[in-house]
Amino acid sequence: MSPRTGHRPDRPAPVGSVTRGTTNPNRLRRVDGWICAVLGQRLPDDPLVVDLGYGSWPVTTVELRSRLARVRPAARVVGLEIDRARVAEASPYVDPPGLTFALGGFELAGLRPVLVRAMNVLRQYPESEVPAAWSTMCASLAPGGYVIDGTCDELGRLASWILLDDSGPRSLTLSIRLSTLDSPIEVAQRLPKALIHRNVPGHWVHAYLTALDEAWRDAAPLSAFGYRQRWIRAVSATRDAGWPVRDGVRRWRLGEVTIDWPEPIDR
Repeated sequence: MSPRTGHRPDRPAPVGSVTRGTTNPNRLRRVDGWICAVLGQRLPDDPLVVDLGYGSWPVTTVELRSRLARVRPAARVVGLEIDRARVAEASPYVDPPGLTFALGGFELAGLRPVLVRAMNVLRQYPESEVPAAWSTMCASLAPGGYVIDGTCDELGRLASWILLDDSGPRSLTLSIRLSTLDSPIEVAQRLPKALIHRNVPGHWVHAYLTALDEAWRDAAPLSAFGYRQRWIRAVSATRDAGWPVRDGVRRWRLGEVTIDWPEPIDR
């Protein structure tokens, strides 16, 4: 993303800085699936959704609109980028209806969306800038809205994201392609910027990943029944150990686990 010039006086200037903009088709399929399954029914019938920082190719924004339309056919998705060239290059992709692209940053171009998906954006910023970015995005949400701040690898095999609202972080989700998983610790390299440098002894995220990894190793005998059964046992054991795990087998079998944000918990 690059600084905006000549902006319309009735809109705030974009807030943000240049990012690499690399992406791939289906890179964000895991978070999109979670949005549709977990958040979909909480959204209004015609939600306004912002895909922030879609990069040099808007394929993941197009995919988000397509997937969201399965649960909310009237959904409107706006892809925002600070780079004017990227916005211009995205113009041929404004199909199907309900998909548009515009210039904007963390201020969300003056929009009031009910959901913001900001994947692989803040990872490229200093950790010190994360709280201000969160605050700026959340201040522009519609009442009851959410922000998703997350990171994934280039192929979408490892992903994690934080769900926020105007009160702060609400949950942390890890999503992993189980067929290639050796250890849950692998996802540590794809934690959101707010957590990636906190994965050290004494912080809850380190304790959580350690507990999940130990449960995964303890569940090794279930590998004979498939990697999904091993993962389900590991997640269940992590919950039994006291971690605030959400959802159930239907989500876990996808290689997913969500916990309530445990920042206040002393572990």
